Amino acid sequence: MVRKFLYFMAIMIALFAAGRVALGFYPEQLTRATFTPSGKFEPQPALALTAYADPALWLVRPGNPGRSLIDWRPEGFTEEGEPLDVAVFFVHPTSYLKKAHWNAPLDDPDARRIGAIVTKANASVFSRAAEVWAPRYRQATFGAFVSDAPEARAAHDLAYQDIAQAFDAFVAAQPKGRGIVLAGHSQGSFIIKRLLKEKVAGKPLAQRIVAAYPIGWLVDVARDLPEMGLPACAAPEQAGCVISFLSFTDQADTAMMRGAYERFAGKAPGTGPPQYLCSNPLTGGIGGMAPAGANRGGIVPDAKMEKAKLTPQLVGATCAPDGMLRIGEGPDMGPFVLPGGNYHVYDYALYWTNLREDFARRLAAWQKAR
Repeated sequence: MVRKFLYFMAIMIALFAAGRVALGFYPEQLTRATFTPSGKFEPQPALALTAYADPALWLVRPGNPGRSLIDWRPEGFTEEGEPLDVAVFFVHPTSYLKKAHWNAPLDDPDARRIGAIVTKANASVFSRAAEVWAPRYRQATFGAFVSDAPEARAAHDLAYQDIAQAFDAFVAAQPKGRGIVLAGHSQGSFIIKRLLKEKVAGKPLAQRIVAAYPIGWLVDVARDLPEMGLPACAAPEQAGCVISFLSFTDQADTAMMRGAYERFAGKAPGTGPPQYLCSNPLTGGIGGMAPAGANRGGIVPDAKMEKAKLTPQLVGATCAPDGMLRIGEGPDMGPFVLPGGNYHVYDYALYWTNLREDFARRLAAWQKAR
């Protein structure tokens, strides 16, 4: 199982590496030319109202075999712990890089395979949860994040429409009062932010949110958090709050990631320059610095990509003044780290054990306060 997982994980990372121009290796003009669809946006009808009652539209959910995606463990990991009475809604990152469509067809084999891989790599952090739900969706293609065209916004709206529908089905299936965690990565986190704004903030459901993990996408303290309806997690045992960070080496250029955020962020009245939230995954608070000794274990594949090993003290974590998480020179994760010192693909992997413990700790705090 481990070999198969890492083999496909390598393919996924390689595909992201193929998109490295969009992360700063080449000029933005060439980025757009390389990845942005040239055709018009193809309007598509909403899925049937009961579409997400079908287990086949989920990568992971009770009633389908997808649970195996998150039950993977790295070599050296033994601290399982008891199952936790909480439900996790996880939205996977972009797995569709083609220019053929603005949105991934649900039957695209590459997008489906890679979507499963990244869900396994990231959502295994939440494997102690009683239930993990991870929907398939008509995600926006990678090029939609580097384009100013109206088609790009339409593509994001379609992706959100699917996830909003899946979220409604997820919430309806939960026992009354059960705690809920919202999590994602990259495009998934972009959507999680909007879910919080439109489906949670100011509603009774907000009281059931244990924590939200929109990791790998920027969260502006002034523009986003008030609309999301949850504060940033300022302490390790705080519940009902938001954790977000993006991982870079100390010398990395973050302009492209910031540009992607600003392209779709808008501007809240009266706000100044962006103030990005940098949650420190090693302290559980906002900002600051923690040495590598505080890292309980990241996951690192071997040179042959056949095994993954739990590696304590893998990297430290320092929140820089620009709101980005700096990891030092960066560990050797193989040939697939994105150029320019961008460890975006590994946001969860670098702090895998600490994030598992963070999740369990916040749930305990939420349950204690009930």
